[in-house]
Amino acid sequence: MPVRLQIAKIFGSSNFQSSPESMPMTMPSDIDDACLEDVAGWRKQQTIESVTIEKSSTCIVDNPYAVAAFVRGTNNVSDHVLHQSGLTPDSIEKHTDIDGDGDPDLIHIRLEVVELNGMSPQSKEPATQFSIAPGIKPGFWVFAPKHFGMATKNFESSESRELLRAPSPTIRVEQGDKVQITLENSHYMPHTIHFHGVDHAFVDDNGEGNDGVPIASEMPVLPGKARTYEMQPRNSGTKFYHCHVQPHVHVMMGLQGMFVIEENRPNNWVQTLNIGAGQIRSASVASKEKYDSEYDLHYMDIDADLSSRIQKFNDARLITKSMHREYDITDATQDYFTLNGRSFPYTFQESLVIVKPDQKIKLRIANGGRESLAFHTHGHNVTITHHDGNPSPPASQLKRDVVFIAPAQRIDLDLDTKNDGLHSYGEGIWLFHDHQYKSVTTDGIGPGGHISAIVYEKYLQDDGWPKTLGVGWNKYFTEAYYRKEQPIWESYAPGLFSDTGTDKTLLIRLIIIAIAFSVMLITLIAIIISPKRW
Repeated sequence: MPVRLQIAKIFGSSNFQSSPESMPMTMPSDIDDACLEDVAGWRKQQTIESVTIEKSSTCIVDNPYAVAAFVRGTNNVSDHVLHQSGLTPDSIEKHTDIDGDGDPDLIHIRLEVVELNGMSPQSKEPATQFSIAPGIKPGFWVFAPKHFGMATKNFESSESRELLRAPSPTIRVEQGDKVQITLENSHYMPHTIHFHGVDHAFVDDNGEGNDGVPIASEMPVLPGKARTYEMQPRNSGTKFYHCHVQPHVHVMMGLQGMFVIEENRPNNWVQTLNIGAGQIRSASVASKEKYDSEYDLHYMDIDADLSSRIQKFNDARLITKSMHREYDITDATQDYFTLNGRSFPYTFQESLVIVKPDQKIKLRIANGGRESLAFHTHGHNVTITHHDGNPSPPASQLKRDVVFIAPAQRIDLDLDTKNDGLHSYGEGIWLFHDHQYKSVTTDGIGPGGHISAIVYEKYLQDDGWPKTLGVGWNKYFTEAYYRKEQPIWESYAPGLFSDTGTDKTLLIRLIIIAIAFSVMLITLIAIIISPKRW
């Protein structure tokens, strides 16, 4: 007799029900909505200020007005678009077509440093809130485009809130552009920006340090001060940028982002910033020549011990002491794992890669974590085309289903959806994830981490959520699940894996059985000791 049936005979069969493929589960009252209605119409394809913004099919998408401002420049859009974007008029300025090919070549970007989920000095209350998963809000520092209002919950506009999130935005410029990036340090700590892999001079035209490294090239940008970095990149590719002040703390707190240099093309108005969700909704001319769509995938891991330190104090002196003198990164742990600032299930809201059959998709991947990333695709073999923004020779462009990405490394991949058994196995909901197993958990609870998926449109609901065929996903949208308060398989094996001590009927049966076994044992001992009496 199967073990399960033997147990059922002892404990009673009511706890062992046969469940259908997907059994609804009684959920706590704190369940989040998986996909809210797109009331503002942000998901649809639209044209704003002559910028065509492609449709995005995921639940949560970037603000299309901000996308339009990123493409045209905040100095070249109407007041209405500027207001809807949440950006300041000088956030991204674009001027002068130097080479006469129809697009601006003088680009000036202004960035601030924003604290998320920390303690606001103004109100002694948590400031700008950003959840990576239900109920999980680690502290972050991020670069953000210059925006209206202050980065606190009391002063920011609703449009600005869309700009205040992890990760720091992907910056995009065109090969040969004369680029200025000004760090306006609104934070309480000194910071710099180092442009990792980006072609730039060690000193700028004024003889000031230009590498963003306090030890070697310059003084850090102190609170309330500003510093402008200058560059004219000669080579295209996927690069990186990050703070270089106490980098073992500042970079790991989120002061890092992708930096993409697009190939030069005529009339190429580049989407200068990509905020959050991954999909490039206004792709470059060079990208459109070869690809149907393009995605930025920025991976990070978070040490809860480090990130929580900004949630314990609202005094910059105490935070500085705690983070820079008491914190020891050699004892660090990886507790949370994010893709584009989110963990599962939120990754399924905004970081899905949406495809159709017979398409070619470009994936730019940056590993911003402490350890290597074993990027694995289900149902597809991807082709490695670039390492750290540099093209790989054709003979070395291998097709893989696991790609190793070292810390701070960038990899460009071609995702081909041709159903030939080599590139793709056909339509479906195909996960992609780190094959180092802790990365698919959130503080040790799975599924979590930076799991996401390649989803064919056939398998996508109208609201942007995949048509999942397995067990219902609602429980993953509760804080209780990630507080480790819910049995993992309760939804499709009710009672079988319930917590001991929580099922009163089961507990009573266990007590009765224990008493019965005790009586039998006592009787057996008595027989052995005094056989003649029996």
